[in-house]
Amino acid sequence: MAAARQAFRIFLALSVLPIIAAKVSQLWVIFDNEKEIFQISEQQPADYVAVASLANTINETGWAKLDVTTHAGPNRKYNDSVQAYAAGFVEGHLTRSLMTMHWTNTGAWVCPEPMTAQCIQLKQFLQKNMDWMLDNINTFSFSSPFWHHVRLFLEQSAGLQDGYAKMPGKLNLNIDIMGVYSWQVGGDFETLLNLFPTSSSSSSDQKVKTPDPMAMGTGHCSALLRLLPDYSDLYVAQDTWSDFSSMLRMLKRYSFEMIKFPEDPSTPAPGNTMTFSSYPGALYSGDDFYTISSGLLTQETTISYSNSALSKYIQPTSVLEGIRTMVANRLAASGREWAQIFSLSNSGTYNNEWMVVDYKLFEPGSKEPIKGLFTLLEQIPGTIVFEDMTEYLYKNMYFGSYNTPYFPEIFNKSGQPALVAKFGDWFTYERTPRALIFKRDAPKVNDLTAMIKLMRYNNFKHDPLSQCNCTPPYSGENAIAARCDLNPASGTYPFSALGHRPHAATDMKVTTFDLFKSLSFQAQSGPTFDDLPAFQWSTSSYKDNSHVGHPDVWKFPVITFNGANPMQ
Repeated sequence: MAAARQAFRIFLALSVLPIIAAKVSQLWVIFDNEKEIFQISEQQPADYVAVASLANTINETGWAKLDVTTHAGPNRKYNDSVQAYAAGFVEGHLTRSLMTMHWTNTGAWVCPEPMTAQCIQLKQFLQKNMDWMLDNINTFSFSSPFWHHVRLFLEQSAGLQDGYAKMPGKLNLNIDIMGVYSWQVGGDFETLLNLFPTSSSSSSDQKVKTPDPMAMGTGHCSALLRLLPDYSDLYVAQDTWSDFSSMLRMLKRYSFEMIKFPEDPSTPAPGNTMTFSSYPGALYSGDDFYTISSGLLTQETTISYSNSALSKYIQPTSVLEGIRTMVANRLAASGREWAQIFSLSNSGTYNNEWMVVDYKLFEPGSKEPIKGLFTLLEQIPGTIVFEDMTEYLYKNMYFGSYNTPYFPEIFNKSGQPALVAKFGDWFTYERTPRALIFKRDAPKVNDLTAMIKLMRYNNFKHDPLSQCNCTPPYSGENAIAARCDLNPASGTYPFSALGHRPHAATDMKVTTFDLFKSLSFQAQSGPTFDDLPAFQWSTSSYKDNSHVGHPDVWKFPVITFNGANPMQ
């Protein structure tokens, strides 16, 4: 592990990091069953376990595209573990340059040596968590689908780590928890770093930090389900909200031949193929937005908590959020099953409101809701609530999600009422600006063009719903697609989420009933520019923030990511 990390650091220091030119590259993985060694091939061999294709189209579209496919071979010659490691191994090799750029922009600041007291506690938590997961894998992975697929995720992570560092390809679970694995739990970091003290004083003097409601207000993502007035289609869309430095983006397809678990080798995992928006080095979406071969679409917006009493439920004897997401995506065949699987071993980290749409149950033109079509799940430390929301969707014809809990139990336990009492309507469910904008504009969406326009909507200087008790009296945060960089640095705001910062809706993804059939979706990269100036690094007040490999001007068209042919 130390060697892998050292290789990682050396490559960061020595790499030349150019703007990416558009081209398609491919690599294959050969596995020697006798020697149990994985090897990379630049030419297509007669027999291989994995192949990956990469289209570097960052400058043309704002996205790179990655397709990773594995094969079980005749008589399952290549078992699930071999496939998982090979998938990570080839991705690590093929996307090495992109991973380095993304780490430079977003990860190099995470716990560098020498570590602070906060980072030492984070590392200790992650190591205890890894040890606990490995114990459960050793005990249950043969008989439990859940633990079998937790194992596979970690083996894929180990393959990614070794492929990136160009280490010998050997199936293992020797993961450096502070290396590229940190990308697999990046969302969880946000919760954990807020949990641990920043002081270097002795542990006896340290107290658990109370979650910052100002940081809470920043939000991650807007999402919308829109049932058309004639019931002919169901649109599902999500905007990622993030820091500008994170905009080195990828659209991915994973297509594997895995089984549910070893005791039932004849049953394939329902979600073996999925397409999703993602980042270099991430084995899950992180946004999150997935279309899955099981017929499910899963997406989320982040919710947080300000009730410090909940922190006691965050323990290393759990499975972190990104891992549970991918396990549920692979194993579930229905919304309820997805919620049940995701609820296992709740970590209470990277807490979200999840929307699970079962497109198998959608009947175009039918006014009759079919139970199970739309499942909503919300997580906070110690509690997960989920419910079938199909009737709600067919009654209201839309469902908007905007970083505020819907379920009263989650809303109240999270500490949201205290924020409402202190700051007012902005922290409510029904009167926060995005709720009001969705209420006004979602019913007007009658076609895909209008859906995309709404998901990219921000006219904060002129829309009365974007106003706030601020100087000037509006905020670029108060829109479906945030643009906080356009808030004046000299402005005054009641909490930092409304102010000037390098934060925006950095993309848009949307699918329809027909697009979903091929696991396809439309996507647009970069902050919105419909009613606002396009984001440009060289003229931005954040031009000194790391953005290696990024285009200067972010003004890209909507593209279709073809789930049947990702390199198209």
